[in-house]
Amino acid sequence: MVESTVPILPCQSLAPVLEFYTALGFEVTLHQKSPNPYAVVQRGGIQLHFFGMKQYDPGASYSTCLVRTDDVDALHAAFQDGLRSAYGRVPTRGLPRLGPVGDTSHGVRQFLMTDPGGNCVRICQPIRADQRHRPSPEEPFAKALHHAALFADSKEDPAAAARVLDRALESPDGPPTPVLLFRILALRADLAHRLADGVSAEAYTRRADAVAAELTTEERESVRDELKRLADLLV
Repeated sequence: MVESTVPILPCQSLAPVLEFYTALGFEVTLHQKSPNPYAVVQRGGIQLHFFGMKQYDPGASYSTCLVRTDDVDALHAAFQDGLRSAYGRVPTRGLPRLGPVGDTSHGVRQFLMTDPGGNCVRICQPIRADQRHRPSPEEPFAKALHHAALFADSKEDPAAAARVLDRALESPDGPPTPVLLFRILALRADLAHRLADGVSAEAYTRRADAVAAELTTEERESVRDELKRLADLLV
């Protein structure tokens, strides 16, 4: 027996959803307008189905699905290229949006993508056998970064993540190690960008760049995801 599972996701209108997935390199294999709006898109082994609901509110959607891949970085880069080609930029807030790629505390490397229908597609690659969440670190700054990353990149709550990091940066404890400080500042710059706070995004980026300039080659390699996160803000 061979089984497979295909998510069927809601949207208010099929047209912008199909345009978005086409930009990502998907092929529209079915587009039905009657008796009910329904469509299918496919890219390699990823197949998604959509149905239209006029009364549906994409901004209030909790609809989500999980896609597993063996090369999450290549897929993220391909999606970035497709969005830049179609829209002239990579949208990181509002609908649609594409989040950064990074390692999580539950043993996967992932990014989140939300389409115009409000559907969040979590694309991940396992990086360890045990995919249970690791406990929060004890060190105060590492703990703050741990929780902020969960808010930012798993729950998609940039405001809550920003509050966690702001408390850490204002804390009398410390200072954190240069690597940890850079990670905090890089995430805080990204959060400011997502919150449409351009002044703060620029200020945190400058602070992060100043810290990065003092890192060793080995330290810079350990923060390659954060360096890319900052670089993507400038594109």
